[in-house]
Amino acid sequence: MKTSGKSILITGCSSGIGYDAAHTLAKRGWRVFATCRKEADCERLRAEGLESFLLDHADEANMEAAMAEALDRTGGTLDALFNNGAFAIPGAVEDLPTNALRLIFETNLFGYHHLTRLAIPVMRAQGHGRIINNSSVLGFAALPWRGAYVATKFALEGLTDTLRLEMRGTKIKVILIEPGPITSNIRQNAQPHFERWIDWENSARSGLYHKLRERLYDDSGTPDTFELPASAVTDKLIHALESPRPKPRYYVTTATRIAGIARRLLSTRFGDRVTPNG
Repeated sequence: MKTSGKSILITGCSSGIGYDAAHTLAKRGWRVFATCRKEADCERLRAEGLESFLLDHADEANMEAAMAEALDRTGGTLDALFNNGAFAIPGAVEDLPTNALRLIFETNLFGYHHLTRLAIPVMRAQGHGRIINNSSVLGFAALPWRGAYVATKFALEGLTDTLRLEMRGTKIKVILIEPGPITSNIRQNAQPHFERWIDWENSARSGLYHKLRERLYDDSGTPDTFELPASAVTDKLIHALESPRPKPRYYVTTATRIAGIARRLLSTRFGDRVTPNG
């Protein structure tokens, strides 16, 4: 696939997956719009040679302005959209306030949906396009203490699968990437959300939260089991963007592949028995 002149809008580029994807694709000849939620991060990316401007998945007006900015820069075309920005609110489901769930859905699902709906008319008009949503192993395999994030990713998987089916017969490809543990700042970024929403000291599970908090605030730099760098996701993203026949979904990391096999082969009861507690 010829990439010279092709454009892509990527969300969540301040660090981790989005950051690596933006720089790598720019080196491959893509015109990358590397968006971030904070202007300071956009300024840093511009200093590194990327085109960067604000985009907040929780703000519809901001997303509309960002899409308009990208289209103004390209003369009205956009070859690809990579919905990537997301965050987590760790905690047991029984301790998760409903308003916290509403908040995380705004960014992790509703923002993806709104930005996708802005991109589709452009892609229809130009006769092609690729919409790639960054999901997770937690989009099809639940783990304790991650209910808010799991709920958004399960919903994203269903919405993306439906859209892929609806886009049959068009040249708009809809693709999921499902990473397992990837080196990123998601744990650090989750800390203020945990502190804001989870009243763990008054929880029936308060004793168990000590282990969760140790993991959440661990700054030792020790990687998780099967953890890979963000470039592992970028490798799959490149195939999803440049292959003439991209896969509908891409597993990233051994953890995702194991979970995928287990979900197909194990009963729910046995799967529950072997699922880690945290």
